[in-house]
Amino acid sequence: MKKKNITLFGALLLACSFPLSGNAASKQLFEDVPPTKHFAEAVNNLAERNIIGGYPDGTFKPGNSITRGQAAAIIAKMIKLDTKNVKDPGFKDVPMANGYYMAIAAMAQEGIIGGYPDGRFGPNDPIKRGQMASILVKAFDLPRQYGENPFKDIGSKWDSSHYENVLIIHQLGITTGTTSNTFSPNLSITRGQAAKIIKATEEAKPTNVVTLRADDFGWSRFFVMETEVNPGLFDVILVEGKKGYQDDKIQLIPKKEGTGTFILSDKHFFETENHKKYYVHVKKENGELKLTLEETSDFLPTVIKLDIPDKEVVQNISFATMDGKKLSDNAAFKTCDYTNVCIDIDKTGQYIATVRFASGKESRYGIETTSKETHFYYEVKSLREELSATYKQGTTEDIGKHKIVTKGYEQIAEITRDASTNLFTARLTGKKEGTIVIEYKKPIGSEFYHQIGLLIEVKRIGSIWNVSIDLDGYITDM
Repeated sequence: MKKKNITLFGALLLACSFPLSGNAASKQLFEDVPPTKHFAEAVNNLAERNIIGGYPDGTFKPGNSITRGQAAAIIAKMIKLDTKNVKDPGFKDVPMANGYYMAIAAMAQEGIIGGYPDGRFGPNDPIKRGQMASILVKAFDLPRQYGENPFKDIGSKWDSSHYENVLIIHQLGITTGTTSNTFSPNLSITRGQAAKIIKATEEAKPTNVVTLRADDFGWSRFFVMETEVNPGLFDVILVEGKKGYQDDKIQLIPKKEGTGTFILSDKHFFETENHKKYYVHVKKENGELKLTLEETSDFLPTVIKLDIPDKEVVQNISFATMDGKKLSDNAAFKTCDYTNVCIDIDKTGQYIATVRFASGKESRYGIETTSKETHFYYEVKSLREELSATYKQGTTEDIGKHKIVTKGYEQIAEITRDASTNLFTARLTGKKEGTIVIEYKKPIGSEFYHQIGLLIEVKRIGSIWNVSIDLDGYITDM
């Protein structure tokens, strides 16, 4: 598993605007860092942990700027990166003799820091607040969530690589702006400010975020599917990897208690067989929401909607397999979409539902369910049995003669027309499915729509066939 990415210089910059802490350090490790300084507690804490150090003369020099190289060294140590087994990052101004080479290489290898377009890293350049924001987010793997932008000087997500990261650390309360509406992303930060913001980031990082990494699955990329059950329980954030550095990862952030579902794959679902299905359980423990994943291959009962004829009231539904095996004489159903009814099914296959209405009439429906491994729900289709269909064009408008364009249409349906009423009838032949196109010699319509004929559709599920007639036309340009 790859270690978390961290960027030092960004963190240092943000610290400069962090509010004064009410808990000043009780002891003074450096003569120029008295307990009254707002960064004293952070400086002393990091010094005691051997993450930062002072100068030989016993000072810390909190007002000095911190460089990108110094920041890399501090962050790498704080997040315990392996600085021995590293690859050459290829920065032309960071030779192996550079004292920060190993830390810079480790940070670059983890995708926490990058160089300038000209191939330099700038190890002696002061770190800027915007840079620090981006490094902190990557180094501490902060949740990629943020709200509205209060700052007028950070650009937009289209023209600034630090835009989202500035808002992320602001949302977590790691830092404020230099004023109520400015962040000053190009302002350098000092050593004292850097200590303050790095410690603040460590403390502000949420402990209930679950992170999945593509390389943990042997994948190089992630594709996230919409959550199918209770999507409001948690947020799913895809963090795209940087080519040459690290692979994609996903952050799961709990929002409220309950159980939902989550599916991911290594590519788009239409292109891959590699996927994972999970139940997502969110529970409150010691006052904090915790999220756990349970891998599964389950499919969930799926709703099938039956198209009910107008003014009919369903009284009873019986259910059988397509080959006639009775499954239920009184299947449970509920009204959905005002007039239609819905039933649940939890198996794949083809079925016949016989619906009895209060009027005494009956309708049969073909139902087909198939499983798709990249979903929790089945793919379902339903089709009401209709062996013929009619469409009355009427005689108000003259459509002239009609022409059946589709070759071999006789295999699909038998077509008749009553010339006196322009009543078209399509009757099933039961030989094959398909679409029949009928063209009018004289198209009709209004200023905005032209009807040029009819479309006859013949479909089937198992032994259940359906014939329907619809208008064929086009909307004119306005």
